[in-house]
Amino acid sequence: MSKKRRRHSAEQIIKKLRDADAMLASGKSVGEVLQSLEISEATLSRWRSQYGGMKSEEAKRLKSLEEENARLKKIVADQALDISMLKEIAKGN
Repeated sequence: MSKKRRRHSAEQIIKKLRDADAMLASGKSVGEVLQSLEISEATLSRWRSQYGGMKSEEAKRLKSLEEENARLKKIVADQALDISMLKEIAKGN
């Protein structure tokens, strides 16, 4: 029985991290917390390292900066390719 993978938004991740901390503080075991949140232990630890201590506004800002960074890297790569092609063309003349 395989479950379909879900993508969680930054706000959902932060909410689940807060819920997990609250459940653990109330005395639930890690297994019970993971089962109620429907995530794995690896996912929880990855989320904690990435989003631990963030507020949802900060997470939104982080996500938008990551998307902008990826877009800018693609532009730089395209320009480097164009420069390389122009150098090859100029070398032939």
